[in-house]
Amino acid sequence: MAKQPFIAVVGSANVDLTTFNDIFPRPGETIFGKKFDLGFGGKGANQAVAARLCGASVAMVAKVGSDLFGPATIENFRSQGIDASHVRIAEGVSSGVAPIFVEPGGQNRIIVVKGANDTLSPEDVDAAAPLLRKADTIVMQFEIPLPTVYHTVRFAQSEGIRCIVNPAPAQPVDFEQLAGADYFIPNETEAELITRMPVHSLEDATKCANYMLRQGIKRVVITLGERGSLLAGQERTELIPAFKVASLDTTGAGDAFIGSFAVFLAEGMQEKEALTRANLYAALSTTKIGTQKSFAKRADFEQEWQIHSTRL
Repeated sequence: MAKQPFIAVVGSANVDLTTFNDIFPRPGETIFGKKFDLGFGGKGANQAVAARLCGASVAMVAKVGSDLFGPATIENFRSQGIDASHVRIAEGVSSGVAPIFVEPGGQNRIIVVKGANDTLSPEDVDAAAPLLRKADTIVMQFEIPLPTVYHTVRFAQSEGIRCIVNPAPAQPVDFEQLAGADYFIPNETEAELITRMPVHSLEDATKCANYMLRQGIKRVVITLGERGSLLAGQERTELIPAFKVASLDTTGAGDAFIGSFAVFLAEGMQEKEALTRANLYAALSTTKIGTQKSFAKRADFEQEWQIHSTRL
């Protein structure tokens, strides 16, 4: 295997609070639930865990709350072997949480409270600069303030560090502020919301990607679920096919894709191979229930790669 890459994630950390029940209470009513699950999540944290399980050295730059979940989140990073020296506690603020209510058919209702994630500032990034300068790749998402994302993109560009921006959840962006990013990776829904262009077909996705390139983005990758991922650059546009697997739960697949792609690219793989491997890594995550707990370890992934790559 190539040298161990160092991936830095500047992003979010949440705690998912999932309640399962057949019915939900009416106003003023208290009922008993059937099952409860507490898990660590947040797009930034998920991508960091995926990168770590893929074999990278990983550091997280984030904010957690001064509540019970804050220290637990930091301990989760450490237990995963992720450098949490720049995961700071925001005093007087709750941790990011996502109460999730799941019905028998799998339909869910989610309320995301950003909490401490919304306090991650450019100053926090500057404080982590000595660590970030050592990174092969810096990864970001949109669950932290956009000014912090823009600031980090400028930092990465000035230091010559590869930078990946995953615009999730989607919101209006200043493309000029993102021009320094090496990769801009939305899914089809996020691409639609950001550009206000339809992405219902491969032709639509190509037009949408080309539009973003014209706004100054260097490389666009639109993830298209079971259709694969569309790579668009100034010189070419290419669909990287997906792998067929028996999917059970697609939650976190996008984060699996981003985290693994960052690692494969940093190991020196060619762009197409890195994307192809990321497609498989993301697909494999859908064969298990959950988010971080569904991500494959590198050795297990390599076994699956040997099987599936022969079918390309």
